[in-house]
Amino acid sequence: MKFEITARDQDSQARTGFIETTRGKISTPVFMPVGTLGNVKTIHQRELERDIQAEVILGNAYHLYLRPGTETISSAGGLHRFIGWNRHILTDSGGYQIYSLALNRKISDDGVKFQSHIDGSKHFISPEKAVEIQRMIGADFIMAFDECTSWPADVFVAEKSMKLTHQWLDRCLKAFDDTIPLYGHTQYLLPIVQGSTYPELRRESAQYISEKNCMANAIGGLSVGEPAELRNEMTELVCSILPEYRPRYLMGVGKPEDILDAVSLGVDMFDCVVPTRNARHGILYTMEGVINIKNEKWKHDFTPVNQPALSFIDEYYSKSYIRHLFISGEILALQIASLNNLVFYFRLMEEIRQHIQAGNFSSWSKEMKEKLSRRL
Repeated sequence: MKFEITARDQDSQARTGFIETTRGKISTPVFMPVGTLGNVKTIHQRELERDIQAEVILGNAYHLYLRPGTETISSAGGLHRFIGWNRHILTDSGGYQIYSLALNRKISDDGVKFQSHIDGSKHFISPEKAVEIQRMIGADFIMAFDECTSWPADVFVAEKSMKLTHQWLDRCLKAFDDTIPLYGHTQYLLPIVQGSTYPELRRESAQYISEKNCMANAIGGLSVGEPAELRNEMTELVCSILPEYRPRYLMGVGKPEDILDAVSLGVDMFDCVVPTRNARHGILYTMEGVINIKNEKWKHDFTPVNQPALSFIDEYYSKSYIRHLFISGEILALQIASLNNLVFYFRLMEEIRQHIQAGNFSSWSKEMKEKLSRRL
């Protein structure tokens, strides 16, 4: 994998670049829509390619392992063929999902025993199993198996969790080196920095991960309830330690204003359910602020959501009509809102790259954060 930095902001750590793999190029900073079960909710793959122009989407190894199962995916020729997607896929190892099953899992040095949230069946995933699952899925970027701590976490709990994550990483790396990709494209294993919100632990973890010399590195265990200021402090610390010429991926962080902050700290890759999840509740993102389309104030507003238009949605549908669809419970409402939000996110990422290249990202970002946090 090749990662090239093409421009830097004058007043921050923001940078643009591209990642090049055997599957193609990815412009950075990049936002990756979440498609947990192999689909971005309410969005067709054709729309992802044509209207949103996504270069990477996410799948989740935990969920795909349980349904439809790795045997089905493998028989189809891998997840790309199974879902009809020819661009990049990143799979989370499932560590976060198992973390969320606090009442139905048991963690040991060997791995995690857990009960399926679908049917209560019992399963065990080890670091080796996590690599095996993701090899069978065939994702381009696969995540190391880790343990994510809740916030706030006692320092001793956070340290124990971090050390377990490091032990599991070593086992993941060995399992990765001992196996080969199955579908003709190179796969890349990303380690994950943990350590909760303790600077000394984050520093230790970032140094440990850096020494593994992987092709990209991830920052996990944030965006789990901690204040934004604390998250930014930890992100800045970790980015100052992780290798400069390797992509940095901040997992699960994806509010527009949070992306702007993280880009300024040197982060290159983002994912989050925010644009599609909020869309399904009637929250629409625009370059001028946030709209709750269900509000009465939009009932007689026959103008488009975005002016100037961001996509064909603004050419066909008014705010009044979209509100009508939501109030009526029409499925089309969820599709329109999700597409609007993802198009917005990708336009935001494009403008971020343009302003970094122009050298005025910091001043532009400050103005944009004020706009994007407004409720219209």
